[in-house]
Amino acid sequence: MASFKEAQQPLADKLADTEKQLNDKLVLLPNLPSENVPEGKAAADNVVIREGGAKVTLPEGSVPHWDLIKKYDIVDFETGVKITGSGFPVFKGKGAKLERALISYFLDFNTAAGYTEYLPPLMVNEATAYGTGQLPDKEGQMYYMQADNFYMIPTAEVPVTNIYRSEIVKESDLPIMMTAYSPCFRREAGSFGADVRGLNRVHQFDKVEIVQLVHPDKSYDVLEEMVDHVEKLLSSLELQYRIIRLCGGDMSFASALTYDFEVFSAAQQKWLEVSSVSNFEAFQTNRMKIRFKNENGKTQLLHSLNGSSLALTRIVACLLENNQTAEGIKLPVVLHHYFGGDTIS
Repeated sequence: MASFKEAQQPLADKLADTEKQLNDKLVLLPNLPSENVPEGKAAADNVVIREGGAKVTLPEGSVPHWDLIKKYDIVDFETGVKITGSGFPVFKGKGAKLERALISYFLDFNTAAGYTEYLPPLMVNEATAYGTGQLPDKEGQMYYMQADNFYMIPTAEVPVTNIYRSEIVKESDLPIMMTAYSPCFRREAGSFGADVRGLNRVHQFDKVEIVQLVHPDKSYDVLEEMVDHVEKLLSSLELQYRIIRLCGGDMSFASALTYDFEVFSAAQQKWLEVSSVSNFEAFQTNRMKIRFKNENGKTQLLHSLNGSSLALTRIVACLLENNQTAEGIKLPVVLHHYFGGDTIS
């Protein structure tokens, strides 16, 4: 037996090495797209589902938001460059107040719909980033703390979904609905041109996220409910928007089906993405081993979904541009209470 064990060890080592090589290949495979995903390779193949909100006609002499923030002294890009670098804006005065008002409104809107609020860590470990599919797909887009092997979060989805990692939840507790505000950090390597001007694309921005863990039989119904939820939130901001179903070539690594929300920037004459709402089916929960026991006592993987509700910088850009008047920036009614006024002047 001793001789047999000694002869077996090299085979066990080879098996472990082969299994590691196989796993290293498997984790590079993206999620399988849903049958409802449109065929296509790029953004041009995405499908517009519907549009909403009133079209905006700007007064003569209107300017884009990067000129408005200078006029009203509400965002300081130059000081952000001095403190950190390009893409780290400093909100000040009524600009900072508007950010705070939007965050509070978004969180209140979500909690009123049944979501439980969380305030998660802004750094995560490797296992957490792997669980939601950021690793090994997006390591080049995340800020990495080498000394501690931590990553700055690109979205609150990452820590919030991992709250239930390696847990078996009760079916009676479903759906699990979570919302969180966090700063988000993205390197945006390779970004350049007009699309990155002003608040269009920055390295640090504020975002409110919604996450659900649901029974696998109900995830696509929940996806539509989350889309409706975000649509109502955008409608309340009185912004022109459209909802797009992404084609296979434009979806993220982990998603099975994604809807993007875009708002129209009247001064820039372009659509800006402000939210993505996705069903990941069991792709993330399989990595995180988030399970439940069904009525027969069998353990099953849950389905996970998440959505931006909402990303703030482009919302701010469109609110400034689309509501500019000779008297100042007229804010939508739902923000008057949170902002403590109706105008930025």
